[in-house]
Amino acid sequence: MSHTGQGHRHNLQAIARRAMLARGLLPDFSPAVVRELSGLTPPAAKSTPVVRDLRNLLWCSIDNDDSRDLDQLTVAESLGGGTVKILVAVADVDALVRKGSATDAHAQHNTTSVYTAAEIFPMLPLPLSTDLTSLNEDGDRPAIVIEVVVNQDGSLGSSDIYRAWVVNHAKLTYHSVAAWLDGRESAPGRVATVAGLDEQLRIQDQAAQTLRTVRHMHGALSLETIEPRAVFENDMLTDLRVEGKNRAQELIEDLMIAANRVTARYLESRGLPSLRRILRSPDRWQRIVELAAHLGERLPPEPDAVALEAFLSKRRRIDPVRFPDLSLTVVKLIGRGEYVVEDPDNKTAPGHFGLAVRAYMHSTAPNRRFPDLLTQRLLKASLAGHRIPYSLEELGVLAQHCTEQEDHASKVERRVRKSAAALLLESKIGQHFDAIVTGASRKGTWVRIVHPAAEGKVIHGFEGLDVGDRVRVELIDANVEQGFIDFARA
Repeated sequence: MSHTGQGHRHNLQAIARRAMLARGLLPDFSPAVVRELSGLTPPAAKSTPVVRDLRNLLWCSIDNDDSRDLDQLTVAESLGGGTVKILVAVADVDALVRKGSATDAHAQHNTTSVYTAAEIFPMLPLPLSTDLTSLNEDGDRPAIVIEVVVNQDGSLGSSDIYRAWVVNHAKLTYHSVAAWLDGRESAPGRVATVAGLDEQLRIQDQAAQTLRTVRHMHGALSLETIEPRAVFENDMLTDLRVEGKNRAQELIEDLMIAANRVTARYLESRGLPSLRRILRSPDRWQRIVELAAHLGERLPPEPDAVALEAFLSKRRRIDPVRFPDLSLTVVKLIGRGEYVVEDPDNKTAPGHFGLAVRAYMHSTAPNRRFPDLLTQRLLKASLAGHRIPYSLEELGVLAQHCTEQEDHASKVERRVRKSAAALLLESKIGQHFDAIVTGASRKGTWVRIVHPAAEGKVIHGFEGLDVGDRVRVELIDANVEQGFIDFARA
């Protein structure tokens, strides 16, 4: 079956839709959702005493080049002496997506946007997520503002959460901001033209770097896994490109982690339940200890995030080429993050092993993650002094459902990525590649090739290969429909 002609994207979209349905995810919005949309208008900026007007602050968004669902804006204020006040504005999605509506039911079913190589399946319809509830440039928008003071030593000081009207004064991208912060390029777009914005971003960057340094000292893990991005030209797939994390992504990541910690702290201090994001202490720690021993390093017998982080940062320095594969192995051994309910009367939720924080939740991306929308409803109820809109039992069921659907979504994304890789490789059968072994068990031996970024199974000559070995392989088969790539040792 040839995949030339009217576009790879079309083929991959069909594979993506089948994968969505096979995993119980809805690729399309129902007629009821479409009907609801037609009746929606953006909320008007009526000045009410409970809502502050912060439209004059120099808010900006930093996101991917192609992102149109802007969930959050940031702004900072230097308080002197190395102390910085950070404000994160999160889109008030709940203002237009009401609990119990058809749109809410769809969001609650899928629980997340699914980002496949061929097509994005958004959790909320595009007229909402990219327009009415997106913090688009120059538009007045209602938001939940999370405010936190970052002390000079990287600890979190006083914090507050409130509702406000905001305006995005500059829609910026990770690439251009990172290139400017690193001194590789001149100031992008509005950073050059909006007075004070450059200084503003430097304050945010400084605070984020402080937060990051302290987190890693406390055992936050610096893992670096490879997630190739599909590159299309006129609907033909031309590459799977790997992009490392840059400084602007780290800036946003660290400010969001701080905001999420503050949100968890806020709900806890008010005696309210919350949907925590946790990563349990790893069951398979012994295997991680063996992995380190194999590389001549010693880890303690009990799970220890600080020791693991020291090991990881050392390996990243010594062997950067193999570090992504070591990261992936550690990620698999640590296990996946999950959602659990934190009951205010019975505080039992574990912390987040990978981030080295005790109280953490998802609250900053309500356009594309249901747990964040749910958290927003808890916050708004608390701010208004209303009863919270979910019972503990409902929250428990939703926590488990969100964990399961997130797992399904990542399996769909991986499935389509495999088909995309097979598509790029099907014309290269018989060619040789340099590879690195990423998995070796009774189930099979797997290798990763660098260009295009793809993983496949070694079906001949795998004897004696172990994780981390470098090997030369020959491509013997690539099946787009199944997403299989097969190699033989060359």
